[in-house]
Amino acid sequence: MVYFCVMLSAEEMKFIQYWEDVREFESSFLRKMVRGIPFASLFCMPILIFFIAVYIFFPDWYAKVSGEASAGAVVSVIVAVVVSIVFIAFFKMHFRWEMNEQHYLELKHKQRHSEAG
Repeated sequence: MVYFCVMLSAEEMKFIQYWEDVREFESSFLRKMVRGIPFASLFCMPILIFFIAVYIFFPDWYAKVSGEASAGAVVSVIVAVVVSIVFIAFFKMHFRWEMNEQHYLELKHKQRHSEAG
């Protein structure tokens, strides 16, 4: 098998250094949640806004469709939206962390082969 000696670019070296510095910090659950909440909120808030708008502006339609005009449905929708926000926030940031980790491992492998060759 023939290996070609390929040097890492300056950008790749910067990424390796950056990821070695922050990979443990970025891997925590709390950090993933804090960084993922804005996107997840933007994704889930239209559902909540639509539900509240229907509940406020069309109460007859809401009562007719749901069979009752109770606050239990509002609470269940809010709980569902919060659970969705937590799920999306964590898994989006976990996916991003995994992609950075994979890129880091590939660059380290490339660096080892360039140093050996």
